[in-house]
Amino acid sequence: MTRAQDIAGRLTEVRQQIADAAGRAGRPAESVRLVAVSKKMPADDVRAALAAGQLDFGENYAQELRDKRAAFESGGALPRWHYIGPLQRNKVKFLAGQVALIHSVADVDILEEIDRRAGAAQDCLVQVNIAGEAQKSGAPLEAVPALLDAFARCERASCVGLMLIPPFDADAAQTRRHFAALRGLRDREAAIARPRVTLRELSMGMSGDFVEAIAEGATLVRVGTAIFGARVTG
Repeated sequence: MTRAQDIAGRLTEVRQQIADAAGRAGRPAESVRLVAVSKKMPADDVRAALAAGQLDFGENYAQELRDKRAAFESGGALPRWHYIGPLQRNKVKFLAGQVALIHSVADVDILEEIDRRAGAAQDCLVQVNIAGEAQKSGAPLEAVPALLDAFARCERASCVGLMLIPPFDADAAQTRRHFAALRGLRDREAAIARPRVTLRELSMGMSGDFVEAIAEGATLVRVGTAIFGARVTG
């Protein structure tokens, strides 16, 4: 079996799991969008997934995303890029106006930099540190309303939803309470009318827990290892 065939087969399995999970939740399969997390994987792996019908790809590192985008500028099918990693102000220039969705806006300073640098409309998600973990990025719960309010002052950036990386738990079912908490936060904040804020998306769930995330309302699931296998380290 070739590498491309392996990726295509893994994609088929993940898509079926997504469809099954959505069905159990009483939702159509198309209500959940798969973001294939291609960080630390070569551009050829992205090409193989593209050939298998995958459109959305997630990257954690701004400069790696920049380089991968360049690898596809010569023509052919183009990935729809998502930035899902922590944001630093000096890396925003590689992302604003150049990706379909930035998942990890966590403070007003970064939001203002995105808005300043985006040459056109830029969709964003607010990353929420739902469990208050010191080692993780994301806006603390109490800061979310003010961050959503800040989108009203933007010219180009819009907030289309919330994102979560839950605390690690070997029992994926235990992460459901964090997914449910993000959904509850989304529902409460969506009841408040704000310019440039729609909150239609919930980005939550990865290779080990996306089934549970879909059960709690995920509209975007970020799956890497289940598609591409173990990542190269070092």
